[in-house]
Amino acid sequence: MLRRNDLRDYGLLILGAVIQAASMDLFYIPGKIASGGVSGLAQVINHYTGFFIGATVLVMNVPLFVLGWRYLGGRRFFIRTIFTVALYSVLVDLGRLVIPVGPTQNPMLNALYGGVIGGLGMGLTFLGRGTAGGSDILARVLARMRGIPLSQSYLFTDALVILLAGFTFGWEQALYAMIALYIGGVAAEVITEGSNIVRTAIIISDKPREVADAILRELERGVTGLHGEGMYTQQARTVLYVVISRSEATRLKAIVRETDPCAFVVIGQASEALGEGFRPLKD
Repeated sequence: MLRRNDLRDYGLLILGAVIQAASMDLFYIPGKIASGGVSGLAQVINHYTGFFIGATVLVMNVPLFVLGWRYLGGRRFFIRTIFTVALYSVLVDLGRLVIPVGPTQNPMLNALYGGVIGGLGMGLTFLGRGTAGGSDILARVLARMRGIPLSQSYLFTDALVILLAGFTFGWEQALYAMIALYIGGVAAEVITEGSNIVRTAIIISDKPREVADAILRELERGVTGLHGEGMYTQQARTVLYVVISRSEATRLKAIVRETDPCAFVVIGQASEALGEGFRPLKD
């Protein structure tokens, strides 16, 4: 039985999929601008084979679903991810039948509108505690299996797609794809958090082990337990400290709420985070 929070999440996932599909059909595909990740790769395949882009996205995500099920959270991850990707794939192909030509032929406008609208849809998907699949799954699997920071994983997967798109659509279009990719990332961050900084969280809970395990399992972020003392009760307590990306703050609050609704959480901000999971310290 779906709870109220689940209904809200699925509503956001549906809206996010609709908006992302609209950005593809209105701007990315007509403008021959690769959207990055699996969708961008599907655009390249469509150019050479004529295969439906949405169907190609769904097929290419199948092995990634398997990896995600094994390494990234099991049943909940699988259900939400396959729901979002399947809906997005169907909408993209249906949209191409209804919208054969985009509203503008200007490549810069296609990149700007596509990035902003696609980022909006991605941000709503994150707010719904879901993922659009594709490179998001692959990046997180690489981070877990090989210890590669998420930022580097995303850079590698998206750069490879844009390189292929450059050979396919031309290097000018590849440049516009890079612009759209950056704008989309900024738009998604603004939707999810509204600020361009990392987040730090201090969590005081009567269930510190359960909360820490949930964060390690679902966010794959390191958690540090600090020894503290309640000055009023004079009781020893474990204080959890975790650093997360901007888009993960909503998921963190949901995880803590589900594990210990009585927990006390303080979420702050930091101008920069260096080390595993973020920018390398050597840079």
